[in-house]
Amino acid sequence: MIFGLYALVVVHVVVCLFLIGVVLLQQGKSADLAGAFGGQGSQTAFGPRGAANLLTKLTTWSAVLFMVTSIGLTVLLAKTSDHSVLSGEKTTQTVPAKK
Repeated sequence: MIFGLYALVVVHVVVCLFLIGVVLLQQGKSADLAGAFGGQGSQTAFGPRGAANLLTKLTTWSAVLFMVTSIGLTVLLAKTSDHSVLSGEKTTQTVPAKK
């Protein structure tokens, strides 16, 4: 169980670094010369939109994998830790005084 947790942490860190790299490699929507001067480059209602290339697909899949590994880490950590944040603290109960 602990080996699976460490393996998932390693996969999560690798996916995080990959996601950062893929996002930084992408061009913005207005990366051409017309975008530098504020032009839309097209007369459509929502501006120019190209087909999804390899970088956008890699970004989507790495974001999905990031979310899955995050949920998996949360579930595994909840199963391995049986104690609460307040475990070890003494509980005291006070009775309100009558007036």
